[in-house]
Parts: sequence; C-alpha cells; structure tokens
Amino acid sequence: MSILSYLNDPQQLIILLGIRLLIIFTILPVHEYAHAFAAHKMGDETAYMNGRMTLNPIAHLDIFGAIFLLLFGFGWAKPVPVNPRNFRNYKKGTAITAAAGPLSNLLCAAIGMFVLRIINYIPVCIAMTEATYNALYYVFLAIYYFVTVNLSLAIFNLIPIPPLDGSRILSVFAPYKVNAWLARYQRYIYIGFMLLLFLGVLSIPMSWLINLAYDGLSYLFFWVEPIMRAIFL
Repeated sequence: MSILSYLNDPQQLIILLGIRLLIIFTILPVHEYAHAFAAHKMGDETAYMNGRMTLNPIAHLDIFGAIFLLLFGFGWAKPVPVNPRNFRNYKKGTAITAAAGPLSNLLCAAIGMFVLRIINYIPVCIAMTEATYNALYYVFLAIYYFVTVNLSLAIFNLIPIPPLDGSRILSVFAPYKVNAWLARYQRYIYIGFMLLLFLGVLSIPMSWLINLAYDGLSYLFFWVEPIMRAIFL
C-alpha cells in the first residue's frame, strides 16, 4: 500500500507514517531478533557474536529497506548473519531460522487482529460521544495499518528471491540444480526484483496476497465478537 495514495488525506497519512516508523523501530528488530534467536537455538552463534541477537533497532537498520517500508508498506532490515554449517541439523536449522522472521510478523499481525476485533465491537457495546467515537476510529485505523504492514512484511520476506527469507526456505527443499542456478544468477535476480519493486509492478499481486491474508486472519478471530456479545449484551 503506497503512501502516495494518502497524500489527499493528511490525518490518515500521519497515522500511516507513525505506524510504519513504529514498524521500522520495533517490528523489524523483532523480525531480525527472531532470526538470531532461532539460529542460536539451532546451534549457530554467529548472530550473537556479531551483536545481532538484540532488539536494538540501530543494530538491524537498513536505510534502503526502511525507505521502501515507509513508501510502499513492505521492506527489510539488515540481514542477520547466519552460518548454516554450525547448525546441529543443517536443513532443519536453515528452514526454522529463515521462517522465524516472517512468523514473528504473523504473530504480531494476529495480536493486532485480536485487538481490532475487540475495538470493532466496542461501539455496539456502549454509548459514546462523537469525540470518543472519532478517537476510537483513529485507534482502529492505526491498529489496522499495524496488522496490514506486518502481513506485508511476512509475505514480502517469504518471496523466494535472494536474499529474502523465502529463498533460504526454498533452498532446503529445492533440487541442487535449482539452488545452483539461483546462486549463479543471484545478483541479476535481485536487481531485476528491485527494479520490478521500484516500478510498482509487484503492487497488485502483493495487495491481493495481503488482502487474502487479512481476510483469513480476520476469520480466525471470528469468535471474539460472539464472546463480547455474550458478555456485554
């Protein structure tokens, strides 16, 4: 979701910028910490030795990735260094370490969706003034952006393009020839991918996947509103 779409709506623009800055300085560090922690559990101390098993946002900040996240809603942090040869089980360690980052984003999105479902039902439960309703609306909007940006990060990082997490997950299951081809042309694939990203070619499929994930996540929390209805009505 490009930030340019909100230039005519200053209030939503400010909220969106605030949420994306929050993502850059809190959720991206959580994403990278998850990688480092998983690698540590799998037997590799490379990230720990390089000071990356931390929630300090400065340790994980990638300027280019942060700019993309601010502008388009999906981006990346500085990759955590991992040495798969240190894993007790190479394939298991590689897959779990790569998947840990996107899974942390999905967990954050799930927590946000739970809160969103609660907030969505509050106006039905209680009487409120117009000012209170408006304040609640902007809280709802902020958490909605929080959920969608986390979903964006999870889906973006699962794309099987080096150096994204999806490429490392793919490498565990792909045949040797596929991995060799990806390794040989990694630089060109990455340049082509960034060009498509910059030109906005990936916006439509990314938006479709994010909306699909959002609807699926919302469905998983269908039980929140009936419980609130039983409690307050």
